[in-house]
Amino acid sequence: MAEIAVVTGSTRGIGYETALALGLSGYTVVVTGRSEEAAAVAAKQLGERGVDAHGHGLDVTSFASVQRLADTLAHGYGQLNVLVNNAGIAAEWAAPESVEYAHPESVRQTFETNVLGVFHTVEALLPLLRRSTPARIVNVSSFVGSLTLQSQADPSDMTVPAYQASKAALNSLTITLSKALANTDIKVFSVDPGFVQTDFSPINRTHAPLTAAQGAEPIVAAAMLKTDAPSGSFIGRDGAVPW
Repeated sequence: MAEIAVVTGSTRGIGYETALALGLSGYTVVVTGRSEEAAAVAAKQLGERGVDAHGHGLDVTSFASVQRLADTLAHGYGQLNVLVNNAGIAAEWAAPESVEYAHPESVRQTFETNVLGVFHTVEALLPLLRRSTPARIVNVSSFVGSLTLQSQADPSDMTVPAYQASKAALNSLTITLSKALANTDIKVFSVDPGFVQTDFSPINRTHAPLTAAQGAEPIVAAAMLKTDAPSGSFIGRDGAVPW
């Protein structure tokens, strides 16, 4: 049986390209998104490109939703080889501009998806990952979550503090999860895809130097263990990213 990969937030952008690359490498790919219809459309498009893809609606902010996916996977496959936690938002881009620091609702939305959503997904899917040897968990982070790079940045670059804090929290989750799984065959990585041409923010599409497919490359490399980095590492296209 082919190895099974779940990619959250994979109906478009980096997530879609990650699912495509894994699928073309022989993985059975579970495509997920908040909209079940969008997930089904993405899976159909991947299927037309030769990928064994299956779409599932998934709201990572709801543990019940993630558990339903886990139950479906347990019934259909009995195991999981790769989990890519790609679903993420930066709600500040759509928040009112008249705030002192960060809009409270945008902070809540960002952390619910980017941090709590990963906790939910890992908790629900870890039993299936434990049945695979070796299994991989790839948390899609960002260089803006690096505390080292944040401290060195110009003040004008600190435009989305909730998003940046959420990615720093995600990196902490990678470290603690890797330690919790140190005696298992499950490897955990934070991966920075770089500045990518997507609809993620108002500037990505016009300013980013990388395509979504290029952004997916280090994610796929970590998912397929094509890296020398140890479990618990923060890596990007050019190797280690500073914490």
